[in-house]
This record gives sequence, C-alpha cells and structure tokens, in this order.
Amino acid sequence: MRDLGEFALIDRINAGRPQGPAVRLGPGDDAAVLAAARGNYVVSTDMLIEDRHFRLDWSNPDEIGRKAIAQNAADIYAMGAEPVGYVIGLGLPGDTPVDFVTRLADGFWAEAERAGGSVAGGDIVHSAQLVISVTAFGDPLGERPVTRSGARVGGTVAIAGRPGWSAAGFALLSQAHPGVVRRSADPAAAVVAAAAAHRAPRPAYDLVRAAMRTGTPPEALTDISDGLLADLGHLAAASGVAVAVDTACLRDPDLQVCAAELEADARQWVLTGGEDHVFAGVWSPGVTPPSGWTPVGRIEAGRGVVVDGARYRGAGGWEAFSGSDSAKSDHSR
Repeated sequence: MRDLGEFALIDRINAGRPQGPAVRLGPGDDAAVLAAARGNYVVSTDMLIEDRHFRLDWSNPDEIGRKAIAQNAADIYAMGAEPVGYVIGLGLPGDTPVDFVTRLADGFWAEAERAGGSVAGGDIVHSAQLVISVTAFGDPLGERPVTRSGARVGGTVAIAGRPGWSAAGFALLSQAHPGVVRRSADPAAAVVAAAAAHRAPRPAYDLVRAAMRTGTPPEALTDISDGLLADLGHLAAASGVAVAVDTACLRDPDLQVCAAELEADARQWVLTGGEDHVFAGVWSPGVTPPSGWTPVGRIEAGRGVVVDGARYRGAGGWEAFSGSDSAKSDHSR
C-alpha cells in the first residue's frame, strides 16, 4: 500500500464497477449523490476492527468484505428497507498487500450484489491495523420503515434464518478444529458450514423482501446480531411488551453435530450467539407469517423475554463493553 498510494488504490478497486440505479454520482468527487425514491433514507453504520471482529488467520479478504457489507445490509432490511448504496471507510497498515485490498473490495461488491445497492464511495487512511467502517443507505420497501416498537399483544414472533451457527463457527475456530482451520472436506459438513457462517454470514434478505411485499407485512422487525434473546429483549422494550420464546421451535439437528464436536450446548448458541443476522419479525394477531419464516414465540403482556415459560438465567447476548467474551460470536480474542 505504501508503494501504490491512496488514489491509485481507489482507482484500482473502483475500475469497471457498475453503480446501482440509486447512485447518481459515485466515487471520484467530494461526495456521492444518491436518489431518495421515497423522500427519505434508512441509514445505518457499523465497524469491524482486526482481531476484534475478524481474524486474518481465520478469514480471507473476500469473506471479511462480505461480512462487513452483510452486517450493515441486515440492519437496513431489519427496518423493512432495501439497501441502495454503501460508503466505506478503510484504515490500512502501510504494508498491506494491494492484492489483499483488491480481494476485500471483491467481497464488498459480491455481498452488495446479493443484498442490493452498490459501493458509492468512501475513504482510505493509514492505520496501525485493518479497520473497516461501512455506512449503508436504504429505501423503505413499504410506505414507511418497520421499527422494533410495533409489536402488539397476541402477535406471532417468527424468524428468517438459522440462529446459533456463527457462534458455533466461532467456538470451533477457537478450538482449532482441524476441519475448519484447514478448510478441508471435514466428514461433518455441519462443522464446515458453521465456520463459513462465522466468516461470512448470509442473511435471508429475500425473505424480508417477500414479507414486505405481502398484504400483511410484519408490524415489528429486528436483526439478530447480538443474540436472539438480547435482540428480542430490545424489541420487547421498544414495544412495551413481553416476548415468550418456545425453544422447541428452535431445535436444529445439524447444529447438534457441531455441539457434539466440542461437547457444547447448542441451545446456548441458538439463544445467545450473535452475528448470524437472522431476522425476527412480529405479525399481527391472527396473521400467519409468510413462507420461509419460522414461528418461535408470541407477544404477551408484560416486560422482557420469557423462555419456555420462565425467565432466562444468564447473559442474553453480547454487549460491547461488558468485559465478557462469551456471548458474541464475533469477539475474536
């Protein structure tokens, strides 16, 4: 990087990249210009820091790039919106190979193509370690964004995606499981799948798009990034209700294969593991969630989250400054 320079790198990673229809002006000026089709934007930003949110000995540049876009795109979809553009800030050590950054950009663009939108601009600076900051802009898929505060008593809670897999991958990688460290064809395909889920999560964007296009879209929606119980707790607090979770609906036989490898508790991964970017929605009383969404609970009067009829004892998920590494799968040291 110190040999190529900032502007030559910007030209290289943007060459030949087609912009999405919402980007009126992409990289090359002082700022990007995006169209606001509905008169307003949904905006989210998130950061990844080397050795905190990813490890270079676990993930390749493409996976890191995909992960950076996915966690921001998921927040946009969790508002009932679709991404139209991303602005990315990169902090890079001077000895970073140019090929590494090119492959990182490939990951950005590959996940953006899957999620929607394009990389409209950003900034590159010198830093002591790799830092990635992504700001995502989204256009509501309905008349207005869907927030966490719309859940009503009697509603059905359903999820799109499979919680616990990133936590399982983190645990397996942390234990240096040979099948996932070597990226070889491990006899247990679930083990390899778990590692892949941690390195580059694949949120079910298509299921949110489909749900928003029905006549009965969700009345509340959130992205499970900190842990199922933690994020359902945020939804419950915002709506002033209680969420009752039925763990029988969350059993995942494939995840049990990973748990058996480490003599671990798959239920704990499902309830408190973060970074799968599963979507949790709430449908109005009497409305059946659409195909692809798995009902896992209901909205009741009260406060907080109840698991199988009882208050859950223990951490519900990750908090950035809790001092504990045990609850969030992306915590890499």
